[in-house]
Amino acid sequence: MQKLLLTVDKISTFVGQTFSWLIVGLTFLITYEIFSRYALDAPHAYAFDMMLQMYGTLFMMSGAYTLSKNSHVRGDVLYGFFPPRLQAGLDLTLYVVFFLPGVCALCWAGYTYAAESWAIREYSSITSEGPPIYPFKTVIPVAGAFLLVQGIVEMIRCVICLKRGQWPSRVQDVEEVDVDKLKEMVHVKDEDIAKLDEFVTAKKGSDS
Repeated sequence: MQKLLLTVDKISTFVGQTFSWLIVGLTFLITYEIFSRYALDAPHAYAFDMMLQMYGTLFMMSGAYTLSKNSHVRGDVLYGFFPPRLQAGLDLTLYVVFFLPGVCALCWAGYTYAAESWAIREYSSITSEGPPIYPFKTVIPVAGAFLLVQGIVEMIRCVICLKRGQWPSRVQDVEEVDVDKLKEMVHVKDEDIAKLDEFVTAKKGSDS
């Protein structure tokens, strides 16, 4: 079971990291459009639509990746103090009551939305000569499907935690800096930092 959970994590991670390259494309598109608009006096009607679609795709396709890292915004002022079983019970309840209905509705509505757009070969009406948007609308149910699968994995994790009393492992990715581990790596102690602070303070005092 753990192998299956980690496999889904890896898929969500791969999808999120792949679509993260849209940031690079979006940066180049914005830079080119600014140069073309102000330096060449040749703005492009499609630029605004393309920026929206690229950012929207990036935002939606990163949902499952973010969930796999347990990184969605959470009001954990009290949650962080709860024991693992209580955390798992609370999470499982919220997944069943809110997550599953919401994401299932997203997948169904997104599928209908995309199908109608493909049927009429819909183009953007925000600007003249707007690009097609039916491929963009297809991202909605696809992103919802990835999010739903990852959500089911998270629910299974909750059940495992309720049984074992501890959370199962996850695929590791980019993490915040562990200050204590960093101190160990560079062989720096708190006393050394305190001495350095005293030296800097004394130095400032003598210079003034």
